[in-house]
Amino acid sequence: RLSQGQNAPKGPGPLPKLRDFDQPFIFEISMYNRPYRFEFYDTACPENYTLLQPDFVILCFDVTDRRSLINVSRVWRKDVTRHYKKDGDDPPLMMLGLKRDARVEEEGVIYPQEGYRIAQEMRCDRYAECSALSGELVREVFEDIARTAAKTTTDAGGLTQGGCIVM
Repeated sequence: RLSQGQNAPKGPGPLPKLRDFDQPFIFEISMYNRPYRFEFYDTACPENYTLLQPDFVILCFDVTDRRSLINVSRVWRKDVTRHYKKDGDDPPLMMLGLKRDARVEEEGVIYPQEGYRIAQEMRCDRYAECSALSGELVREVFEDIARTAAKTTTDAGGLTQGGCIVM
């Protein structure tokens, strides 16, 4: 439903696919009695992501693939610092574990405790996990994204001095 913003159909049913050429994915919501416009970009799209000027960054990884977590911590976190610093500060960061429903006990799987620990080491403001396939925790993750992004409009900003909050 989120992919169509306010025009989303009500009730259960399959979600429409989000296509790269539809970017940015725009959602207009009301929170704290104020309107907010969120523009989501997927950096896997062919556009040059270094030209974006985000107010909030979500670093995603696959909880069933250790290489994706390593890539987030070694490559993407450094890219955020390199390309998106504003007034000497990094934008607020959220680390998001995807495919939560596919987690099974085997070697290489990342459990929430490990993801949280790495998010703290990377100085992320938030850590969460969800499953788009089953819908588990998706609404809560989007609410947390909206709350955190809304805080970036205050003087204090959204970046904390260290640590992160788990959902």
